[in-house]
Amino acid sequence: MHKSGFVNIIGNPNVGKSTLMNAMVGEKLSIITSKAQTTRHRIFGIVNGEDFQVVFSDTPGIIKPAYELQSSMMNFVKSAFEDADVMLYMVEIGEQGLKDALFFKKISTSKTPVLLLLNKIDTSDQVQLEQQIEYWQGVLPNVEIYPISALENFNVKEVFERILELLPEGPPYFPKDQITDKPERFFVNETVREKILLQYKKEIPYAVEVETEEFLEDNKIIRIRSVVMVERETQKGIIIGHKGRALKKVGVEARKDLEKFFGKQVHIELYVKVNKNWRNNSGQLKRFGYNN
Repeated sequence: MHKSGFVNIIGNPNVGKSTLMNAMVGEKLSIITSKAQTTRHRIFGIVNGEDFQVVFSDTPGIIKPAYELQSSMMNFVKSAFEDADVMLYMVEIGEQGLKDALFFKKISTSKTPVLLLLNKIDTSDQVQLEQQIEYWQGVLPNVEIYPISALENFNVKEVFERILELLPEGPPYFPKDQITDKPERFFVNETVREKILLQYKKEIPYAVEVETEEFLEDNKIIRIRSVVMVERETQKGIIIGHKGRALKKVGVEARKDLEKFFGKQVHIELYVKVNKNWRNNSGQLKRFGYNN
């Protein structure tokens, strides 16, 4: 008997969805920062065993869209509702529900099994935890509740075992040696974008998209050339920094992570280009892999 299915993770921004998926898969597939909207795409992380294949799906945090890019991000969330065999709804201590009432209603009326993961319990005490469990049992009586800490790996194994019990029988969706649906260039783009999110403040990280134009690999080294897209000339100057120091730091930090990810030496060159108003341009969004 072989089990296979899609396990889709949803929740508000900053609840730890990416941390959980990386913990489940055992690889850093989703970038992680403390900033909202870090995850823009829907990313699959595939866990294989002899008699199972679990396809985890990390989605953007649920928000009310303010521009075209954010609408595209919410399309990824909608698709996660449609093909889930098991839904992981992540909340953190103190949350009262999703930022979109329609999505919350879908959770409350879902015929798909829903596991509510009460994350970041390492930041709370027993009394608060019991109050939160009681609250969620009242609001969503149809879900199973698991207190977890994705960061500390607490109760993650127990959630995974429950997922295996709930998955339907079926053949694998992907080859057994595959751990994600994304190509190498996607992870280069995301790694560079993560370093920009960590290094720059205010609007700058949200006005940035990264495109890898060259990815050349031989036995010893991977040579990469990536372009950082911004919306305005002033943003270009900030990204580059005085004498190019800020951009160089992004490149150094990205290279360290990419060498760990690919397991070999990496040489990366970064350039900055202005791509005016790309976040509201459907053609540009399609080019960068967003649904429209």
